[in-house]
Amino acid sequence: KMKLATALSERADLQRRIISLRHRLKNHAKVQEGEQPTEDPEELLKELDGCLVRLEELVARINKTNNATKSGDLTVTDLIARRDILKERIGIMRDFLDVASDKVSRYSKAEIKICSTVNVAELQKDLDTWSKQFRELDEKIQELNWLTELI
Repeated sequence: KMKLATALSERADLQRRIISLRHRLKNHAKVQEGEQPTEDPEELLKELDGCLVRLEELVARINKTNNATKSGDLTVTDLIARRDILKERIGIMRDFLDVASDKVSRYSKAEIKICSTVNVAELQKDLDTWSKQFRELDEKIQELNWLTELI
């Protein structure tokens, strides 16, 4: 038996190993004539294959578990989608508000005055609300990850 959170951790480790193996394979794809690579590409390919097979199995089980696990009327998959969109909204709004609230210095009264096109304080309150929603949603997903058995 395995908790969903443990499977997610293993998935992350496998993804890191696969990235490392990709780089190591590229580094050992060619050598100067008469030289030997410091690592055997055939062994690296075997390790890569094992990692990819395990990753495919884990991803399938994680997805099945996320689709079967509910919190209220929503599945974990629904909650993840909502969290991902909140994260995107928050990132865009932070960037926008950074620019909108930036003060432009004028050297004299004759220079053109630059003004914000939006009410920054009001939008900042919206951003704070979305950030709180994101935090609470992320905590709910983490809780479900630790309580749910992997299918």
